[in-house]
Amino acid sequence: FPTVLSLLGLGVVVLLRLVAGKDEFQRAGLKGGKVGHYLLFGLATVVIYGAMTALNALFGLGQAVDLGALMVQAGVPEGTVPPGAFVLLLAFQNVVLAPILGILIAFGEEYGWRGYLQGELIRMGKVKGIALVGVIWGLWHAPVILQGHNYPETPMLGVLLMTVWCLLLGIFMRWLYLQTRSPWAPALAHGAVNATAGLPLLFLVPGVNLTLGGTLASVTGWVGLAVLAVWLVASHEDSAAAARQLAPFATII
Repeated sequence: FPTVLSLLGLGVVVLLRLVAGKDEFQRAGLKGGKVGHYLLFGLATVVIYGAMTALNALFGLGQAVDLGALMVQAGVPEGTVPPGAFVLLLAFQNVVLAPILGILIAFGEEYGWRGYLQGELIRMGKVKGIALVGVIWGLWHAPVILQGHNYPETPMLGVLLMTVWCLLLGIFMRWLYLQTRSPWAPALAHGAVNATAGLPLLFLVPGVNLTLGGTLASVTGWVGLAVLAVWLVASHEDSAAAARQLAPFATII
């Protein structure tokens, strides 16, 4: 369903650009942001994953990278590809290519969550607006979480855990939207998170409880996100900018 929603959203974007022109396209909040903001989100993603990896190692939830075993697991015949080239290819696929393709899935959500809903709910106040969007976004995932996705050991508790995670990640997504005035940056960040979500599973010890650690949505993954969220709220969240935030659907109407 999110994929269908995103494709429909992208279809509307294309039609808006073709029919209404550049001015209405930008007025609807669909212009791109500065390159620096995209690089900053990329750096923040690397730092968050780095913090999670360090915590996995600290608590014995992860293991050192074994390139040989990783290449075998990926189906690469032994001796056909140099390990360095394999690492570069893996990095390009997961850090560059996959997030860009992930926009096809994530754009519809981000145009709705950050582009429209956040702009409406922020009128309730910054804290209430952020919290409510995070709760709604978390509960949006409830059907798949109850089926064992993300938290297979604790699906019922997983709904609450996913909601907390969405609240923390949503603060970062909102900051990206406010800085760029566009849903493209949070959509790319969303796509990057989706693209790299399964990568940490390659480096976990067998039998690890995914509720406690290993992935970005686990408790160890929260730590980096929580630090980033506190820093953004304390240092970079601009209430004046939030008050001026446009709801794109409203501007189109």
